[in-house]
This record gives sequence, structure tokens and C-alpha cells, in this order.
Amino acid sequence: MATVMRTEGVAAAYDRWAPVYDLVFGNVFKSGRQQAIEAAEAVGGRVLEVGVGTGISLPQYDRSLRLTGIDIADAMLDKARERVRKLGLDNVEEIAVMDAENLRFEADSFDCVVAQYVVTAVPNPEAALDEFVRVLKPGGEIIIATRIGATRGVRGGIEKALMPVTSRLGWRTEFPMSRYEAWARAHPLVTEIEVRPLPPLGHFALLRYGKRPG
Repeated sequence: MATVMRTEGVAAAYDRWAPVYDLVFGNVFKSGRQQAIEAAEAVGGRVLEVGVGTGISLPQYDRSLRLTGIDIADAMLDKARERVRKLGLDNVEEIAVMDAENLRFEADSFDCVVAQYVVTAVPNPEAALDEFVRVLKPGGEIIIATRIGATRGVRGGIEKALMPVTSRLGWRTEFPMSRYEAWARAHPLVTEIEVRPLPPLGHFALLRYGKRPG
């Protein structure tokens, strides 16, 4: 039977992760986080970070960028708000609880949408990706750091077997690159710009998509 992820379950899982998230995942995702930030800085302007979590990325962006951070887990955002306050990050426009599948922003609002290690934690990833496109300005970029699941072999079998466990922790292990590719092919406004491998172990990637005028 397929494992079903629900928004409320994901929010509860990440509320539980909030006290230790930076300690557990900070160094593991450091390289991917920095590469995503550098890609966003190359675009510039107004940036939406989806799944901003504890706000660990926020101080690393160039202060010329105007940042908005959203997440489904309010306990995580409490830490982000405190980080913004302590560091005086006056380029952060908003920190808000929001569902990635139902963004409360007008169309064409952002120059760049960044999603770091969050797409595989969303119950309906394609719905979230469609929302990223909707709020992105034509000519802007979606920048995704993500785990890429295996499609076969021993790793693929392990990932499939682990899904009932990892879904309760707040993410999928089973999420192949083909799923992103199918979404991008089907969306009339999306063009693939780059697929770049990320550490650790080559199981992650940086994906960049552009939005065509439409």
C-alpha cells in the first residue's frame, strides 16, 4: 500500500525537529545550501525561500536581496524569527506559516524561489512546484536542492522499504529524478536550466528551472 503524507503530519514532524534541526542537518546540507544561495544571488531581487525552517540560510544571503521565508512548522519559524531579530537581518521582509501547495502571494511576485531539501517533504510535490511557478516572475528562477531517490537496485529497494518510517519523520526517501523531469515537461512555462550533483554521496542535486513568459 502506498504511503500517504499529510500536511498536518509533516508540520508536526518538523515541529519536533525544531530544537535539534540545525545540529543534526546543518553540516550535512551545508554545501548544497551554499550553492543554492549563490544561484539565487546570481538572479538577485526578491527571493522566496520555501521551507525556510530555522532560518539557517537567511544570514548567508547577500544583504542586497529581499527575502521572504515560509514554512509549515511554526516551531521552526520561531527560531527563524529569533535569528532575524538577533542578527538584525533587515532585508528579511516576512517570515510566515504557509503551505507550499497553497502560497498566499500574488502571481509574478518573486524573482527567485528557493526550496532547499523541502520538495520531498511536501505531500503533493507537483502542486507545490506549480505554485512556485505561479508566484515567480517571467524570466525568474526556481532553485531546488533536493535528495534524488534511486529507481532500482539495492538502494532503490531500501528507500522504498524505508518510506513508511521516513514519512513519519517528515520526508520521502523514494523520489526519483524522473518525477521532476515529468513535471517540467508537462508545465508549459517551465524550462530546465541545470541539474548539478551535490554532496553527500551523490544522492542529492541542485535543480534550476526558468519561467518563460506566458
